[in-house]
Amino acid sequence: MIGPSLVLLGLGLGSGEILLWPYLSSQFGLGIIWAAVIGITMQYFINMEISRYTIIKGESVFVGFSKMNRSLPYWFIFSTFIAWFWPGIIATSAKVFSIGIGFWRFDYLAICALVAIGIVLTLGKSVYKTVEKLQKIIICIGIPSIIIITLSIITPQDINILLKGLIGIGDGYRFIPLGHEGFSLFVFLGALAYAGAGGNLNLAQSFYVKEKGYGMCKGKIGISNAILNKKRIDIEGKEFDLNKENISIFRRWWHNISLEHFWIFLVTGAVTIILLAILASSTSQFFTGDVQGLDFLINESKIIAGILNPITAKVFIAIISIMLFATQLTVLDSTSRIIAENVVLINRNINIARAYYLIVWLQIIVGIIVFIAGFNDPILLVITGAVLNAISMFVHIGLTRMLNKTYLHKSLQPSFLRRAILNLSWLVFGVLSVWAIVDALTKYFID
Repeated sequence: MIGPSLVLLGLGLGSGEILLWPYLSSQFGLGIIWAAVIGITMQYFINMEISRYTIIKGESVFVGFSKMNRSLPYWFIFSTFIAWFWPGIIATSAKVFSIGIGFWRFDYLAICALVAIGIVLTLGKSVYKTVEKLQKIIICIGIPSIIIITLSIITPQDINILLKGLIGIGDGYRFIPLGHEGFSLFVFLGALAYAGAGGNLNLAQSFYVKEKGYGMCKGKIGISNAILNKKRIDIEGKEFDLNKENISIFRRWWHNISLEHFWIFLVTGAVTIILLAILASSTSQFFTGDVQGLDFLINESKIIAGILNPITAKVFIAIISIMLFATQLTVLDSTSRIIAENVVLINRNINIARAYYLIVWLQIIVGIIVFIAGFNDPILLVITGAVLNAISMFVHIGLTRMLNKTYLHKSLQPSFLRRAILNLSWLVFGVLSVWAIVDALTKYFID
């Protein structure tokens, strides 16, 4: 059963878990960590409702969305591309790694890494199996290493600060440090979206559960090597007979998928966010001067070298760089799947496998252009993408609610509690999106 949730966890590791929440914790302490736990919990329920449609229908939610409104594929193509062509994750991976090896042109490394990702995705016989195996290896090595390093450094006082932060008690503020200098609602909104996969990438869960073989209508062909695959892939699902036996089978599927996603995505993801946040907060007390951007990661490695040893610090840097590299690879896979399927929903004569690989390389080329143009501040790139993805989440949560209510039989629809959580998540991202945009525009015009 283990697989799709690992891939989705890998999508979140390189953005929220490694970057934005530790960055915010190093700047404002652990008083905001409650929001990370709330964010990833909301995404657990969002992802499960996305999975619900696919395990029942045997098709992605994008096929369902297109049945609701034929213009929606255009939105998903636009919102996915505009939010994710910013190569912030690979820029961060390259910058951290370049500092570790003493090479100052990290943008060159980032370009080489993007090309390497394209080659890996192109040459893999099965794209899904390639991504899943890679994430399994990296997560099984990376997360235990982070646990050991963090537990070797933190103190009982840090644990006490963390426990207060989980209920919103910060250093001089409650819940959100609105009065603190440097705090941005835009960054906070982006971090909330990235407490997990984030943006339209949550919807990629639909592809992964289908290719893994979950559900009532399994057996659909996934995206394989474009050169070897000459068959046209059918993206439509099918209905199963609605009887007592099949409903019982569905409920067993639902139970098992819920467990897999709970332990792999929610629990492992939340623990990773908390560990990296407490590590950033704990080591920030040793920082001197104004810490900006990725300085908190570099300073963390210096503190680790001082408290433990230089080898452990280099291992920490290597793990962070590799996990970010794997996240960028999975992001490219997910976004290319989303865009390719929606292109096919607009024009059924297009081969989805070939479209997928063309989009992979198009995004790589655009990413390279961004670096060549000189727009290479990693944190700025990540935050820009995060805010755009938070707005995308507001849209797709509402659509998922409508899809499951309209196209699924009552006996298969979500419970009242799950509907309430989805409604609350939709309102949270809607209100925060409007609030952050108004706040940013107000500051812009005042300045």
